[in-house]
Amino acid sequence: MANSLLSAVSEVARAAGAMAFARWRGEFASWDKVPGEIVCEIDLAANDMLRAALGKLDPEAGWFSEETADSAERLMRSRVWVVDPIDGTRDFVRGRPGWAVSVALVEGGRAMLGVLDAPARGEHWAAELGKGATLNGVPVHTRDRTQLAGARVPAEILPKADSDLTMVFRPNSIALRMAMVANGEADLLAATRWGHEWDIAAAALIAQEAGATVTDARGQTLRFNSTKGEMFGVLCCAPGIHAAAVERLRERAAVAVLR
Repeated sequence: MANSLLSAVSEVARAAGAMAFARWRGEFASWDKVPGEIVCEIDLAANDMLRAALGKLDPEAGWFSEETADSAERLMRSRVWVVDPIDGTRDFVRGRPGWAVSVALVEGGRAMLGVLDAPARGEHWAAELGKGATLNGVPVHTRDRTQLAGARVPAEILPKADSDLTMVFRPNSIALRMAMVANGEADLLAATRWGHEWDIAAAALIAQEAGATVTDARGQTLRFNSTKGEMFGVLCCAPGIHAAAVERLRERAAVAVLR
């Protein structure tokens, strides 16, 4: 895949990010799609911008986005755009900087390129399969770590069983929390609940290309553009602690996967 496509996708994500940033901390409508899931009019505007622009870049690719009704038609396409127009909407609505535009292009179940644009944090992340990951154009790398105890986790609270871990700042966007692992700002991100592919597709590639190990909560390989577009949790961490993290999460994951 030509690097020119990644550059073009980056520009599209930047444009959507700039539009959202211009209205951030301003006046706009927001509401709950379902209890606990907030959306705002900027999500929808960004979604429309991204769909139009990305559709021009690859008209043959399918579309899977948090703010578009899903269609089984995407399953018939060899390539699919997997998009979260604003990941971390809760932070966006509250005037906090922990949100990002997330765009991935998936082919054959694998993310081939991924972009996160987080203008409120001054961050633009990009990755292409097999070609590394960058933050603001500078290559990033996951930190080496072999001991789970003391690992830095983006969190506001930790369960007693994880009291040996170290909390660091937690943006609302799970994609940005994964990017923190890519950049060595954190060592571990773990979620043990069912989630959507659009939340993590771009960030998973960015983290992997930076040297992190990224799996579902049970340590299994991630595959995108699935029938339901869901997966059970995510585990993103330094390779040297992945096995220990899977083991620690084993019982919790076994219970949570049934919910």
